[in-house]
Amino acid sequence: MIGWFSILIFLTIGLVTVMVGLRLGRRTQAVDRIAPRAATALTLAPSSSLVWRELVSRIGSVVPASAKDLPMLKRRLVRSGFRHPNAARLFYGARALTAAAGALAALGIGLRLAVDNLPLTVGIGGVAGYLLPMQGLMIRIRRRKRAIQKGLPNALDLMVVCVESGLGLDQTTLQVARELQRAHPEICDEFAVMNLEMRAGKGRAEALRNLADRTGVEDLKKLVAVLIQTDRFGTSIGQSLRSHAEYVRTMARQRAEEQASKLPVKLVFPIFFCVLPALFVVTLGPVMVQIVRELVPMIENM
Repeated sequence: MIGWFSILIFLTIGLVTVMVGLRLGRRTQAVDRIAPRAATALTLAPSSSLVWRELVSRIGSVVPASAKDLPMLKRRLVRSGFRHPNAARLFYGARALTAAAGALAALGIGLRLAVDNLPLTVGIGGVAGYLLPMQGLMIRIRRRKRAIQKGLPNALDLMVVCVESGLGLDQTTLQVARELQRAHPEICDEFAVMNLEMRAGKGRAEALRNLADRTGVEDLKKLVAVLIQTDRFGTSIGQSLRSHAEYVRTMARQRAEEQASKLPVKLVFPIFFCVLPALFVVTLGPVMVQIVRELVPMIENM
């Protein structure tokens, strides 16, 4: 009885302490929101990320850029999700830094291992560092394309619901960009940019073509073609979107089946070089040990 009474007193004191602490914490937060904030040296100091970005941007402005390759680079940066005006300059600066870092790393490794042809090693390291940012950019583009392609069927289903409920195409894309922001942020960002272009004065057909050009996804290009033809000829948008949604899901299912059919061929080499040797060791190892134990004494006796 005394033990239960002690536990009850302990729980009561703990509950009262928690309630008082929450009340005082809310009051402190309210006072902090009302009280004026004094500018300190810490708040006015720039962050390290901004300083690093400014350094990379200045290096990129010094590095000579090819006017022929600049449009293609900007398109790749946009397709990867980088829409900052100085994205190309930052990319050139990052490429210069990675090339220098690769050359220095190769120099250190060559000096430590006493490589005979040290200039060739440094050159290989510099070239590898120079090519690294572009490879990372292409990987990011492929990932973003897959994310957009994955989220397109769900976006089309929501567009069908919005259109059939009475919304126009502009309001439909804006609603899709709001509702699917957490699930599929990539395609929602593209729809939001398209709406901003139309608000800025561009035509719907031009904004849709820019959407297809920014993403580079084939399914989205086909959707843009369907929407442009629907807008031009005045056919039913809901029926066109529903048919295209079924087509996109059918294509996704066929791609999944294609990947599944390629899986046995891809598994041949890992199974042959990794699984089968271990299986032979586990199954034939004890047998071989037993044979050696039995044959060696017989051979010695003979």
